[in-house]
Amino acid sequence: MRPSTDAATVAHERPAEGWSVRPVRADDLAAVAAIYSEGIQDRVATFETEPRTAADVAPWLDLPYPFLVASRGDAILGWIHASPYRPRACYAGIGDFSVYVARHARGYGVGDALLTAFLRACAAASLWKVVARIFVENAASRALCARHGFREVGIYEQHGQLDGLWRDVVIVERLLIPLTPARS
Repeated sequence: MRPSTDAATVAHERPAEGWSVRPVRADDLAAVAAIYSEGIQDRVATFETEPRTAADVAPWLDLPYPFLVASRGDAILGWIHASPYRPRACYAGIGDFSVYVARHARGYGVGDALLTAFLRACAAASLWKVVARIFVENAASRALCARHGFREVGIYEQHGQLDGLWRDVVIVERLLIPLTPARS
């Protein structure tokens, strides 16, 4: 059986094969926003509570950090991007990243493929570290990061409220290039 390439059909099929990872394009932003909105609705990955639109995520295109999507035909299965960790110049080589996979595409290696390509892209962009904060109960994201060499640095307790409840987040980091410590 030949895989469908119709975007509306592909968007609801399980992505067993025929998908790839590539840099995001402007015409991907509606799908990126839809997948982000699924994550917002799920309440396991972000403190955000309002659905996003293509216009909301469009500024990410202007950031000098990797922004990738997993796609099958015209359908977007997931995305990953980094943003500045902090505005100070000394942190310019650190990316604060997020990764989201469409509900129907979870459990098929999309997150692994995105993170593998993303780490290579970050190193090529001269980032020396990537970091994220993950809800402590988000076992899938924690396992994804562990498989890719991230270490859990600690937990921010009561980092923010979501739906009136305090949530803790675990901090993860991954060094991308060997560094010599600047110690005297």
